[in-house]
Amino acid sequence: MSTGLDVFDRTLQITNTWLGEIEETLGPDRHVAWHVLGAVLRALRDRLPIELAAHLGTQLPLLVRGAYYEHFRPGHAPAKIYTEEEFLTYVSNDLGGIRPVNVRKAVRSVFAVLGRHVTPEQIEKVQRSLPEHIRAMWPAPGEPI
Repeated sequence: MSTGLDVFDRTLQITNTWLGEIEETLGPDRHVAWHVLGAVLRALRDRLPIELAAHLGTQLPLLVRGAYYEHFRPGHAPAKIYTEEEFLTYVSNDLGGIRPVNVRKAVRSVFAVLGRHVTPEQIEKVQRSLPEHIRAMWPAPGEPI
């Protein structure tokens, strides 16, 4: 089904691709995939320096960008999330209203999607800005989730 506007049709197509890739890991449930994508992106955004978070946002599909910037408070310093456990808890707190998911697997799934669809240069900048324990959750290209 076409919306009649190329920009909307394109973002729907790309967003559906991203959600499909998340579903390959977490199971066939678009609702869960959408919530996971938003929760992980917002946790990542809140952990990044503001300028880097904005640069990452420019590489997201228009529809996904809306979820990424939901509840964004640019005047605040990056969240003090240093460990894998803290990051997973931050994501988990944003996943209300869906079936239980393996949060670590969900994070790795979204990180893998970003790794496939965002420029390698941008991914490298994002990864370098993360504490080692969070960066370690980022799967290498082709690595199983």
